[in-house]
Amino acid sequence: YIGRQSAAHLIGYLSEVSAKELRKEKYSANRVGDFIGKFGVEKSHEEFLRGKLGGQQVEVDAKGQVVRILKVVDAQPGHNMFLTIDQKVQKTAEEQLRNRAGAVIAMEPNTGHVLAMASSPSFDQNIFVDGMSHKQWDALVSNPLRAMENKAIQAEYPPASTYKIITAMAGLEEKVIDESTTVFCPGYYKYGNRVFRCWKRGGHGEVNVTKAIAESCDVFFYQVGQKLGVDTLAYYAKACGLGSATGIELADGEARGLVPTRAWKKKRMGVAWQGGETLSISIGQSYNLVTPIQMLVLTSAVANGGIIKKPLILKWIETAEGKVVYRSKSQRMGRLPATVETLQIIQTGLWDVVNKQEGTAWLVHVPWVDISGKTGTAQVVSRKTGDPELKEQDEVADFLKPHAWFVAYAPSVEPKIAVSVIVEHGEHGSSGAGPIAKEVITTYLKGLANRNAKKEEAFDQLRAPF
Repeated sequence: YIGRQSAAHLIGYLSEVSAKELRKEKYSANRVGDFIGKFGVEKSHEEFLRGKLGGQQVEVDAKGQVVRILKVVDAQPGHNMFLTIDQKVQKTAEEQLRNRAGAVIAMEPNTGHVLAMASSPSFDQNIFVDGMSHKQWDALVSNPLRAMENKAIQAEYPPASTYKIITAMAGLEEKVIDESTTVFCPGYYKYGNRVFRCWKRGGHGEVNVTKAIAESCDVFFYQVGQKLGVDTLAYYAKACGLGSATGIELADGEARGLVPTRAWKKKRMGVAWQGGETLSISIGQSYNLVTPIQMLVLTSAVANGGIIKKPLILKWIETAEGKVVYRSKSQRMGRLPATVETLQIIQTGLWDVVNKQEGTAWLVHVPWVDISGKTGTAQVVSRKTGDPELKEQDEVADFLKPHAWFVAYAPSVEPKIAVSVIVEHGEHGSSGAGPIAKEVITTYLKGLANRNAKKEEAFDQLRAPF
């Protein structure tokens, strides 16, 4: 593998077929010593990449010596596969994740073509082909940062404030709120005998839905979630693709995440749902779990006007001689449970997140292109107010710091790329994940502009008189 760790989780690796695998029908054409795909694309598209063994039918004498060759069957090389990955975008994502644990995944909102899939830390696929020592294997599988896990599709995290897209959508569609509904945020919300804090201690003052998205006001979404109830929130979350696999073409066990309901908690824990839990759910905490790719598919659907696209990693397959035998097509998996008007309100809020100085991702703003997005800070452990051990963020152990989320698309009008970024223990979405998405987005858009400029130059040359 030339890249050595680049796109390792996506491409995967080859390794020698095991005795157990040889007993399966799928590997009936293989022999001891053959190498097969064990991970990533190498595994999911093994049938196209493998090719077929050749051989000879021979006549031998009594001593087993070959007398003559009766028939020759030529070996057939495997097919060539062309992926959707943009190599510059992939490398940018990997560079941005260096020395951090997390994932970056990007795709075209209108086609579903995955432009980058980076999971960190990575691994060198060549050690699986060449063979590794027990020490090397132990180091891989015992790595606390889970180097062998494709975090883009296999890791599950609380979505944090990125989930507010769902809460806003449900509130607008269920007529619990409209564009002009306002809530006063003093920095906290009293529910029963508990006080639920907003991330901004002094509060946000009077906010409507677009301002609540832009400034990520917890108090606004606490009240919307309370009016909706957990089961209504769950309906919209599931209709947006959360809680189920996206169907991406990788055979490595895509995680489903978790969308909690009253019935789920009763069955799982044997106790009834509590109203205060709905407030936590409405801002993406508590039992909620999502994968980076699920949030990417959701973000892409918001970007393109509501169409849920299946993420694709394969562009086409051709024989060794160059004959195309398969070409992928964009696949529509459904539609977001939202009207055009609802999506426009949410899109306005997401634009404000990045392009207004009060927005939580003003740090991501660039002058030459409008980026829309949503930050998230996913708590790893709950904190008790006044705990002297947790007084200062810097005093908290790294493994207790929150995960940083950022989902985005650009340009805001007629978007060409959507991105989902998670940085484990990266603290704040705006500073921990946002700048990574910014680099990925600008890398792709600059490359796209350069390619279009070259095409235009070529057309001009064709149009020029002799």
